[in-house]
Amino acid sequence: MSETETIQRLAARGEGVTAGGRFVPLTAPGDLVAPDGMVIPGPHHQPPPCRHFPECGGCQLQHVDDAAYSDFLKERIAAALIAQGVPTPEILDPHLSPPRSRRRAALKAAGGSAGFNAQASHRIVDMRECHILRPELFALVAPLRRLLTGRAGIVMTLADQGVDLLLEGIRVDCLEATEAMIAFAQANGLARLAIDDGYGAQALWEPEPVTVTLSGVAVAMPQGAFLQATADGEAALVAAVRAAVGEAGLIADLFAGLGTFALALAAKVYAAEGARDAALALKTAGRGIFVDHRDLFRRPLEVGELNRFEAIVIDPPRAGAREQAPALAACDVPRIAFVSCNPNTFARDAKTLIDGGYRLDWIKPVGQFRWSTHVELAACFSR
Repeated sequence: MSETETIQRLAARGEGVTAGGRFVPLTAPGDLVAPDGMVIPGPHHQPPPCRHFPECGGCQLQHVDDAAYSDFLKERIAAALIAQGVPTPEILDPHLSPPRSRRRAALKAAGGSAGFNAQASHRIVDMRECHILRPELFALVAPLRRLLTGRAGIVMTLADQGVDLLLEGIRVDCLEATEAMIAFAQANGLARLAIDDGYGAQALWEPEPVTVTLSGVAVAMPQGAFLQATADGEAALVAAVRAAVGEAGLIADLFAGLGTFALALAAKVYAAEGARDAALALKTAGRGIFVDHRDLFRRPLEVGELNRFEAIVIDPPRAGAREQAPALAACDVPRIAFVSCNPNTFARDAKTLIDGGYRLDWIKPVGQFRWSTHVELAACFSR
């Protein structure tokens, strides 16, 4: 490089990119890159708040301000649509969850260390501070560091009653070890403590049934059930879905989970969910929702079934809705609210819907995983 270059945008993995196509880690749009490689911070470069950045793999973009981060989310979605030949609709201003709002996380422990893995590594960064986790979750890191001497997985979720903690890859095979675990749960006010030694999760401590409140309804929370990463992000997605379905009176919620959207809709709702425990939890939550335990990958709804509804909500996993999308594209339901955590599979499925006659009206990006390259969205299709 013989002259100073300017970082124009952020790539999918978070590196800054110059007009000449050079990828420069840890840069922000507007930064200058000198011929010797020195980076001169620009207007969108901010001091990272956490001492563990950039070593820790929990965040990739703490050095980028909210304006540039919002642009990154929009550009990721637009690029995925362009790659599929889908015209870019109105992309609304992204909603960013605030720091210290993540209510679920998966950490690792080994040798007296506990935290996220380092970037692209199995090495554990011993977490001494965290600017993304809810304080209730971070408060457990130090006690877990003392409890776990061997290698273990740590899955924490904030429920109504407190923290739901799952420890993976450890054995509790005697009375003394069991008593020690229960004492730990009591001392730290856990809602539930479960152990998975490779044969599935087993609860050792659950003084009362664990629930999570969704749209004012307390729903039983099965071990390992999916929950939106932040309550703040969940609210933004719910608002977007409500806007997309409008005043529809009969709605299908596909991949319904515990009822994040089904319970928020002022309509008659059919909810299809493939996970048995989640379907049962939603069925017993009330609100008069018709719950169908149905694997939409193996048995997607057919066109005739879909045409009974006035609107459809769909929130598939990262793999998208490849199996369900063709029938959606062929149905005549006027409005579809599509929620996704993967812009690439969303764009693929959006192309299927558009080829079938739907119009992509707008997209609302949601940054629940603050300072990461993970992108979520809600979109409105109509015909």
